[in-house]
Amino acid sequence: MRNLLALLALVLMATSCNDQLVFSEYEAIKNGQWEMSGPVAFEFSGLDSTTTHNMFINIRNDDSFPFSNLFLIAELESPGGNTIKDTLEYKMAEPTGEWLGTGLGSVKESKLWFQENIVFPDSGVYKVNISHAMRRNGDVEGLHVLEGITDVGLEIEKSTQ
Repeated sequence: MRNLLALLALVLMATSCNDQLVFSEYEAIKNGQWEMSGPVAFEFSGLDSTTTHNMFINIRNDDSFPFSNLFLIAELESPGGNTIKDTLEYKMAEPTGEWLGTGLGSVKESKLWFQENIVFPDSGVYKVNISHAMRRNGDVEGLHVLEGITDVGLEIEKSTQ
């Protein structure tokens, strides 16, 4: 039995490695309450300027997240000051209410596309700011506090194309 558990752990570790991963960082959201005025910020540098990369936003949500989708505003600022700003929408649950994403228990993790086949040609520090842009149907004003988001992450991988 002990050998079987050790083998299972070894297989899981080997399959979870990602040779393409060049950056991964998470920020915990205090008490699972993401304030609209509090964007999550990431900084990175030193990426290969001759390689294309894919960027992902990772979201961990629990059962208190009250929506089936998620709207985000994401900004990517280069060291030279150029900024790319996108409003993004992601599906977080099936029409049945079943959460998308991976994970056991009440917390699910979703790996969401942000930028595909992007090159980072400038040396220096790149900055990414992510904030939510959620509001209830019929309301003009956005939610000041979004419940149920436990962590926000940024992941950058070398593109395989």
